[in-house]
Amino acid sequence: MQILRRSLLSLLAACALTVQAGLIAQSPAPGKAVAAAPANIPALFLSDIHLDPFADPAKAARLNAAPAAEWPTILSAPDSPTQAKEIAALQEACPTRGNDTPWVLWQSSLTAIRADAARARFITLSGDLLAHSFDCKYKALLPTATPAQFLAFTEKAVRTIVTTLRAALPGVPVYIALGNNDSGCGDYQLDAAHDAFLGHTAKIVAESISASLSYQDRAAVLSDFAAGGYYSVPLAGVPHARLLVLDDLFFSANYSTCSGQPDHAPAAAQLAWLAEQLSAARQHNERVWVMGHIPPGVDLYSTARKFTNLCAGARPQMFLANESLAELLAQNADVVRLALFGHTHTDEMRLLTADNGPQALITAISGVPVKIVASISPVNGNRPTFTLASIDPATATLADYTVFMASNLTGVAAKWAPEYTYSTTYHQRAFDAGSLAILIRGFQSDPSAKSPASQATLRNYYPGDISRAIQFAWPRYACTLEHDSARSFAACACAAAK
Repeated sequence: MQILRRSLLSLLAACALTVQAGLIAQSPAPGKAVAAAPANIPALFLSDIHLDPFADPAKAARLNAAPAAEWPTILSAPDSPTQAKEIAALQEACPTRGNDTPWVLWQSSLTAIRADAARARFITLSGDLLAHSFDCKYKALLPTATPAQFLAFTEKAVRTIVTTLRAALPGVPVYIALGNNDSGCGDYQLDAAHDAFLGHTAKIVAESISASLSYQDRAAVLSDFAAGGYYSVPLAGVPHARLLVLDDLFFSANYSTCSGQPDHAPAAAQLAWLAEQLSAARQHNERVWVMGHIPPGVDLYSTARKFTNLCAGARPQMFLANESLAELLAQNADVVRLALFGHTHTDEMRLLTADNGPQALITAISGVPVKIVASISPVNGNRPTFTLASIDPATATLADYTVFMASNLTGVAAKWAPEYTYSTTYHQRAFDAGSLAILIRGFQSDPSAKSPASQATLRNYYPGDISRAIQFAWPRYACTLEHDSARSFAACACAAAK
């Protein structure tokens, strides 16, 4: 088996070198004038802000009564004398595993973004703007409020986040995907048709990118987002490139309508829309980015917690209800240059491949690179982070990125500094399918995680390096990086255990 793995790895490396050689062969002869390649453009990647307007419970009533324009003033006021006592009571009523993003941390994040991402051409925000247990906290603090007031409160929270982010980087388009916490009724809940939260939020989403939208694109965003939380727009600064934004909450096994009923129709409708968009992009020779919140693939943490016996035939826990999204993206790897997700609050790389069987290595070089963006929220004990990306506009490829991390979890007097840069840490030319295939196969060939690249991934996975959370399951984690189906992951994990 080890001989086979080494042979396959050598084959992949040879394929990569062949591609590079082909590119060199296409270079013009010395002395021949060529047009200069366009410079890479910077972009800002954010995820899982989880702003908590209830961090000082005494302010909840004022926020509820005030328009969104007044929220920054209210949230910036000194904490009430009873804050600690009220927070303890709220935690008892609505248990959460940690603290989300208070206003002071969000302001610290914006200050760092202004300093380090001032040249960004666009911003991606891959979901979960609202805090965990948002509806529970609201009802506990405002028990006589109506559902309409709660809906208005969620809209004002979203608007406050987007407005302050746009003020930090004026004129820069902000592309927003929704997460499982972003709802006007409850976590993992939205109505399948005519959802009021989507209808209210559609205008905020369209406004956040309006500077780069045509009238037709703006109308499509308003219509599509209100219908299902998805939309298609040109990607600012990248010619012949399009961003397809999903609300993949509908693909989750935990999804239900606001009345608690399962409904498969919105996922089917969104998948059909995505297939049409990818086909149209191919016909128009466009490159595509896809952004959602919940990544496809194996949820290793939940699988390990349940002591799942994969090698006895048990199915691993998956992030989504089925593998349709991963399969569709991988089948369109010729046009999809990057997929962005969040949800895990960790910093990860993955590769979606069309063939998850024994030949996955051969096809991996044409897979879809996946960047999972770590969170602003420190709810899991992780340090807050954001990612400054460098995009090659000629190919719509993620050329490089640097993760910036806060010095503490609260934002109080926090200092933000680079945690690592992809190119210098992993010594790869770009965050593309060929480079990721080589990296991932290196991880899978290093079961003890001794190589510099493996050690870097252990450090960077959990911002702040909290006990190197995946070290105990490293061989299985390495399998998740390219095996996004339950069957292929189990095969890889069981082979690694031998």
